[in-house]
Amino acid sequence: MAILASDIEALIRAGFPDAKITVMGDDGQHFAAEVIDESFRGQSRIAQQRAVNATVKAAIDSGELHALALTTSVPE
Repeated sequence: MAILASDIEALIRAGFPDAKITVMGDDGQHFAAEVIDESFRGQSRIAQQRAVNATVKAAIDSGELHALALTTSVPE
């Protein structure tokens, strides 16, 4: 079963309920997400992306999600 962009957004939203989240991709395996959240303030880009990756880890580990390119930032 292919994962949908809306499924990925829901996984990320569970970890970052107040974030602005945009997920793009429609081939069922390769996606890109932009996550903007205040909780990232003061964190390195690597720490931000690790935190987001943790929210989708089960989907990656199961093979349901093959690739997720991430852009993370704090609100301006």
